[in-house]
Amino acid sequence: MPLTKEEVRAKLTEMGIEYEAMEHGPVYTIDEMKEVEGMKIEDVCKNLFLRDEKGKRHFLVVLDEAKSADLKAIRAQIGSTRLSFGSEERLMANLGLTKGAVTPLGVLNDCAKNVEVLIDEDLRGRPRLGVHPCDNTETLWLSFDSIKKIIEKQGNSLSFIRI
Repeated sequence: MPLTKEEVRAKLTEMGIEYEAMEHGPVYTIDEMKEVEGMKIEDVCKNLFLRDEKGKRHFLVVLDEAKSADLKAIRAQIGSTRLSFGSEERLMANLGLTKGAVTPLGVLNDCAKNVEVLIDEDLRGRPRLGVHPCDNTETLWLSFDSIKKIIEKQGNSLSFIRI
């Protein structure tokens, strides 16, 4: 059973991760996030769930909200076959997430550690990044180092790429 946002916050507290929470209405896109009152959009992460051509490998790409992802360039950096967006069924099966709630915190639902996390180099060291707690009605603000620590502790593969 996928974690609720309350369970995600409890896990973060248990791990000693500091965060700030901001509740808001459901948002499904970065454009919708821009409309949320008080949202510091420049700190929000864009998150993409991808799969390789045969559906054997799954990736979570985390990048700055203002950037666009070139799937061919990402493919070349990670040595993969053609990349495409994963279906909502694959997203739920691998990360326990629904469309609009994609987040690096989804690794907390990935007990099999099937998803490889790819983070844009430009996010390294950022003091404040906004991500959903596996639910698109809230944004959690954490440091880059905290997000990295969560992924490493969970045991998913983590790589840094140029976007």
